[in-house]
Amino acid sequence: MTSTLGARAPRLRGARALFTGRDGGVSTGDHASLNLARHVRDDDAAVIENRSRLAAEIGAPLVFVDQVHSADVHVLPATGEAPVVTADAIVTGREDVALAIMVADCLPVLLSDPVSGVIAVAHAGRKGLLGGVLEATVAAMTELGARPGDLTASIGPAICGACYEVPEDMRADAAARIPATASTTTWGTPALDLRAGAVAILQGEGFAQDAIDADHPCTLEDERFFSYRRSATTGRFAGVLRRA
Repeated sequence: MTSTLGARAPRLRGARALFTGRDGGVSTGDHASLNLARHVRDDDAAVIENRSRLAAEIGAPLVFVDQVHSADVHVLPATGEAPVVTADAIVTGREDVALAIMVADCLPVLLSDPVSGVIAVAHAGRKGLLGGVLEATVAAMTELGARPGDLTASIGPAICGACYEVPEDMRADAAARIPATASTTTWGTPALDLRAGAVAILQGEGFAQDAIDADHPCTLEDERFFSYRRSATTGRFAGVLRRA
């Protein structure tokens, strides 16, 4: 889709989708300019305006969750209001809302089944990925009628495996559970490749290789996106998805 917010449109079947960037909002300072998070000490009126602009861009009211790095999945009620709940993934078959998941180095993962019409968004940081948030999201989509063989996914801008430095014991623990996450920084220290881990998980869940769009920038290297590793005081961008 064409965006006025400096966003990237992922390759995703059966849905309108985008990953926002930093541009196009009204926030200032460290949060400039399209910060979508209300918990990072930005001016609340600015965040409300930013969210309003994003809702207009995607053409539907936005549904957020209170993200806590869990593997909890929220399935929206079939009709009515969608109050904010604590979870790290959202699933729905509804056409009247758009799902939004916020990040600033973690993986924003968008999932769509163009056959059943079921869509989902997931926040997959290290804890969530290792805790099974993607598997739980696919399971919830399946309960609504999706089939893994029909699913398509986009893994958006996030810190890359050459930049996400971690202690050696943390890399070893992650690799013991998801071998594809093991990585090394460009300067030779232990690292995690969450994107590779997410791809491996989705393929293990039955996704076809060509149904996974994983070609997106590193948030630490690309200043078009917020990055917590670059600056602890920063905003959040989002992966946004609406059933087509």
